[in-house]
This record gives sequence, C-alpha cells and structure tokens, in this order.
Amino acid sequence: EVDVVESGGGSVQTGGSLRLSCTASGFTVDDTELGWYRQAPGNECELVSVFSTDGSTYYSDSVKGRFFISRDNAKNTVSLQMTSLKPEDTAVYYCAADDVADGPLVRTPITGFCLDYSGMDGWGKGTLVTVSS
Repeated sequence: EVDVVESGGGSVQTGGSLRLSCTASGFTVDDTELGWYRQAPGNECELVSVFSTDGSTYYSDSVKGRFFISRDNAKNTVSLQMTSLKPEDTAVYYCAADDVADGPLVRTPITGFCLDYSGMDGWGKGTLVTVSS
C-alpha cells in the first residue's frame, strides 16, 4: 500500500523560513520521483520543485534561489527548505510521488486542482503555508 504524508508548514512573516518534509512509503525508491506542488486559492496547481531519480532537481522560476529540495533515499523522504518567504508563497503545498516510467514530473502538466490529477501515483493531503506581510 502506498502512502504519502507531509509535515511542516504553518505561518510565518515575510522573509521567514519554513521546512516541509514528506515520507513516501510503499514506493520503490530508485523508480520514484518526489516533488512538491502548491495551490493558492483561485490559482492553478503549480509545480514547485522535483527531486528526480537521477539526482537532478527542478525549481520553478518563482522559487529558484529561495527554496531548496533534498532527498533521503534510505528513508524515502523529501524535504523542501523554504527561505525568504513572500506572501505570494502562501498556498497549500502537496507532496507527490510518481513512477519515473510515467514520464518526468517537469513534463507532466497539471491544471486545475492538484489532487484531481489521477495520473499521480501518490499525493499527500497537503499542508498549509501562510506568509504574512
């Protein structure tokens, strides 16, 4: 049985930092991409960052240089260190796990509500990040 569970999140002022963590159980580590999406009210699902099976990473332009993704294969966890947070980073953040054979997440367009995308092998329930000005 597969399961994706996030932790972290919360409220912080502009310029602050938060760390999100995610554990993906029931997945084969070497075959699974782990990533973070976010969704702000009224906005489309947005891919934030990915840690691929080959060790490469992806960041959206909106977070590049401020967010940093890391992965612990021994625990099949992925973390997102978020620094220099801005009010526009306010969103529900979702951890996602997907078999790399389905195609890289960076080339998997998701529109609408993140969790409505049924092609993902595993979604976390989401964790809210609120950045106040």
